[in-house]
Parts: sequence; structure tokens; C-alpha cells
Amino acid sequence: MVKMVSHRELIALIVQQLNKFNPENQSLEEFLNESAMMLQTLNVTEEKFVLDTVAGCTEYKSILDVVVNAFYVQDGRYCPISERNLYIVICYLATFQLEEIGLQHFSRIVKSLDTAKMQQFLRFFFNDLYLNTWIKDEWSHIYDSVYVKENLIDPLLRWQPKVQQLIEKLTDKLSNRSTTVKTSRVTQPKEFNLTVPKPRAIPPPSPAPLPVLPKRQPVPPSIYKPPKERKQLEEMKTKNIQKAKDLLLEANTNQFRCATIKPEKRENIHDSMESKPVFKAQKIQSKIDNIPIKLNTAAILREGALYQRKLEEELKRVENLQQGAGDSSEFLEWQKQMRGKDVEDQLAEIECRKLQGKLSYEEAVLAHQNVTQQNKKKADLLREKKAELMHLCAEKRLQEQKEMKELVEQVMEGHKNVKQVKAKIQEYKQQIVQQVCEESGELLRQALEEQEEKNRKRYELIQQIRALESAPSIRHKFVDLTETGGHGLFGEMSVVELRERLALLKEAQKAAEEEKRDQIIHEKQAKEQLILDKLDQISQFREELGRAAAFKQEEKKKSQPGERLVKDERILNLQKKIVEKTMERKKQAGLLKISPQKTRIVSSKDSIQWNHWKELEESRERQFRMLQHGFMDREAVQKRELIAAARSGAKSCILRSDLK
Repeated sequence: MVKMVSHRELIALIVQQLNKFNPENQSLEEFLNESAMMLQTLNVTEEKFVLDTVAGCTEYKSILDVVVNAFYVQDGRYCPISERNLYIVICYLATFQLEEIGLQHFSRIVKSLDTAKMQQFLRFFFNDLYLNTWIKDEWSHIYDSVYVKENLIDPLLRWQPKVQQLIEKLTDKLSNRSTTVKTSRVTQPKEFNLTVPKPRAIPPPSPAPLPVLPKRQPVPPSIYKPPKERKQLEEMKTKNIQKAKDLLLEANTNQFRCATIKPEKRENIHDSMESKPVFKAQKIQSKIDNIPIKLNTAAILREGALYQRKLEEELKRVENLQQGAGDSSEFLEWQKQMRGKDVEDQLAEIECRKLQGKLSYEEAVLAHQNVTQQNKKKADLLREKKAELMHLCAEKRLQEQKEMKELVEQVMEGHKNVKQVKAKIQEYKQQIVQQVCEESGELLRQALEEQEEKNRKRYELIQQIRALESAPSIRHKFVDLTETGGHGLFGEMSVVELRERLALLKEAQKAAEEEKRDQIIHEKQAKEQLILDKLDQISQFREELGRAAAFKQEEKKKSQPGERLVKDERILNLQKKIVEKTMERKKQAGLLKISPQKTRIVSSKDSIQWNHWKELEESRERQFRMLQHGFMDREAVQKRELIAAARSGAKSCILRSDLK
């Protein structure tokens, strides 16, 4: 048996070495050699014990981790993770070194450590059920099952009764520790080591006599009575609440009944809404007027530069034509035709999207109706199950009520002597209150005396300060403004000279300001003249552009026929599918009799259609305004209108999908 001194320090040293070891950075042999160099202060036996334990813990780490991880999951949930290597060392000593070092030496190591932690870990590790079940199975995954049973599990089971005695000793030690209560030491006050004050030259003044306080008047009885105004306010509040309740009841009983729709008329309303004529937006026809727009300086200069650039481009184009360059009118005509075809294709695509949205809406309504049927069947089954559960709950509540009555009777028997204890506690509290009142009166009297002494000293100090302030002080000093200060500086001058120089500087500054003001006025007049010239030029250009836009619009009206949507086979097929789905939905709705949802869907559908046509009207108005002021040609306006129509169509599809 190896004799060891300070087992706690040896275990702490082993845990410290295990915390330092990192298998990724260095090998085990190098680490053991470094540890041996550090442990030269120990004797040979202790050094061998430390190195063997560190090597064994690293070699059998997989087996030891199984036990320690399970301990942290079950019993050691509140143990710090920093003590993990401590439990690994104890587990290694108990599994592999218990027969070599002996139970007596092992018990000394355990007792030198924290009692609560060791008792908790050993009780978990030496449990018969754990050793024979999951610990054995987990270790068999790592080593051969025969080796685990013969060399690991059987020795632990053989040592288990003796280790159980050690666990009981640790438990008794914990119980004795919990019963002993430490007596707190009472603090003994000591006097301050203060310096003795020196004797005063002037004797302190005699204390003034204490003032005689007048007798306190008794508290008037009106303070303890509630005021009359509060009672009047409460009465008015109750009357107003009652009046409001009566008015609410009368309004609910006599409410208007003209807006409620009977279920028989809802189907007629739906049919009448569908049979309404489709709203058609009309084009606004009015004369193109050149309305003047108020512009600022930056806008005038910007627009003047724009028209100047356009004029230069037009002159350049005319020069190129004179030199024999080709005309792009045929290409522009072909480009217009292709753009017209693209517009028709886009309108057809928009119509297809709208019809697809309607079709998806009809399919969603059908799916919703099927879901309602399935939900009804499920609800019937749930009601039956609920009735059975309610019956069982009622029986259980009756049983619990009987148990509670028996428990109340037992508690009432145990509370018979409570009144006597309460009376004794009340007498004790009254005595404490009397003592506190006497002590507080004494403290108040002392505080009053101290305050009077402070006031007297302050009054004397104020009298002394006033006497010092009342003493007259005569200070006369005559100043000559024409003389210098006599400080010996280079630029020294008198006050009169300084004033004259400041006056000269002010006159020079005023002259510079007048000159700068005249220069600013001349620059401003030149700028105003430039802006007036630009305005004349802009008005001429606008008149010419307005005439050209009006002429171009009249030609397009004569050449282009009325716009119409091209219906292809996809649109016709979608319309047929929508008609079939609506007929199927009406048949299913007649079976289910879902009337309130129809009116809601119809009203929402009607509001969506109204918003759609309102957006179309606004887009037509914007197009007319742009054409009226000559800012954009008709093709660009048509393209913007097409984009707005596509957005409105997509929005309506989104709204229809929300109705599902």
C-alpha cells in the first residue's frame, strides 16, 4: 500500500495536467515527459502515481466518458462542467486501480475531496442496475463483451458492498454537517481614538433657554369624515351609468331594420349584380390648350438648354439630309406596326391572366365547400368524444371533492390552539410598540435641541457679516483718456487714439460694402435679362411643339381604327371552364345552403371591379393631360397606359386570391 501525503493536492495536480493535455497538438509521450520534468519536486512514488493516472485517463477516455456524460445528464445536471476531469479521475481509480491501491487508500482520496460531490458520483456509478444494464452495453460497443464482463463489471460488482459502506459514511457526514448551525459572532463596538481638543481662548456662550412650545390643538373631527362632494359625485356617476344603460337598451330594441337582407333575397341580389351592364370608360374630349406653367430660374435654364440641344440636333439632321444621308421613315413605320402587334399580344396575355384568376377563384370556392363537409364529419366525431370525456371528468371531480372534504376536516382539528398563540403574539407586539414610541420621543427632543443650537450660531455669524459689510470703504481713481498705459509695448496707444482709429476703420468698411452692393445689383440685372430671353425662346418652342403634337394626333385619329382586344383560343377555353366551374359551384352551394358567404363574396367582387374601372379612368385622364401639354407623343402614352392596365389586372388577381 502506497502512503500518500496531501491526497487532495495530488488529485488537483492530476486534474490540472489533464486540463492542459491536447491530443491534437502533441502526443501522449511528449506530454508525459514534460509533466515528469515539472513533477521533480515530488518523491518517486507520488510522481509515478500522478503519471500513471494521467496516462490511464487518456488511454481509457472513451470508457470513462460514457459514465461521466451519463452522470451529467441524470444526477449531475447542476455540477459545473469545469470539474469533469475530477469525475474522470475518480472513475478511473474505481474501475482500474481499486485492487492495486486498496479500498482504504481509495477512501482517503475520496474523503479528502468535496463530500457532497463524491457521494453523489459514487452512488450513481456503483448502482447495480446501471452496471448490469446500460453501462455494460455501452462498454461492450467499445471492447469485447467477454473482456468487459470479466475485467471491468465483475470487479466493480465485487467491490460494490464495501463502496456502499463508504457512501453511507459520506451521507452521514453530510447530514451531520447540515444539522450543525454556525453561531454568528456579535460585533463589539470600540471607541474612536480621537484627538483631545485644545482649550479655547474665548469661553463658549451660555446655552440659550429652551423655548416653551404652545399646546397642540386637537384634530378636528371633520378630517375623519368623507367630504360631501365625493358622495354627490358618486351619486351623479351612478345616475349617468344607469341613464347610459337605458339609452343603449332603447337603441338596441328600436334599431333600424331596413339594411338587413333576408336570406331569400340574397340570391336575387347576386343575380342582379351579375346581370349589370359592364362599365365602359369614355375618353375625355376637349381642346388642347397651351396652359402656362410657373417655373423657377433653374427650370427655365434647364428647359432652355433642352430646347437649344433639340434645335442643334434638328439642324444637324437637316445638314445630313442635304449631304445625301438616308431617311428613317420606313423603319419607323415598320417599328410602329411591330409595337402595335406587341401591344395586342400583351392585352391578350392580360385578359388570359384575368380569366385564369377567375378560374382559380372558382376552384378555390369548390375546395372550400369540400373542406366544410369534411369538417362537419370531424366535428360530429369530436362531439361524441367530448361527451364521453365530460362524463369521466364529472366522476373524477366528485371523487376529488370527497377527498378535499376529508382533508379540510383534518386541518380544522389541527387549528384549535391558534387563538391562544395569536393573543400572546399581540401582547408582545404592543410592548414593543410602547418601547419604540418612548425612544422616538427622546430622539425628537434631542434633535430639537441640536437644531436650536445651530440656529443660534447662524444668527451670530450673520450679525458679524452684516457689521463688516456696513463699514464704509472709499476708493477713488481718476483716469486720463489721452494718456497711454505705460506698459512699455510697441503699439501702445491711448483710449482717444483707439476710438479715432476705430472710426476710420468703420468708414472704410462702409465704402467697401457700398461697392460690393453696386456690383451685386448689376449682376442681378444681367441675370434677369438672360432669364427673360430664355422665357421668350421657351414659349416659341412650346407653341411649335404644341402645333406639331396636335397635327400628329389628328393624323393618328384618321389612320388608326378603334382599339379592340383580340380573343384567341386560350381566352375562349378559359371562359368556357369558368362557366362550368360557376355552374358546379352553384349546385354545391345549393346543397350546402351557404348564403351569408355569397353576399360577402359578391360585394367584394363588385368593389374590386369598381376599383379596376376607376384606375382605368384615371390613366385615361393622365394620358390626355400629357398630350394636351405636348410633353409626350401618343406611342409613349399608350405604352404607359398598357403597363398601368397590366398592373391593375395583376392587382385584381391578387385580390381574388385573397378572397379564397
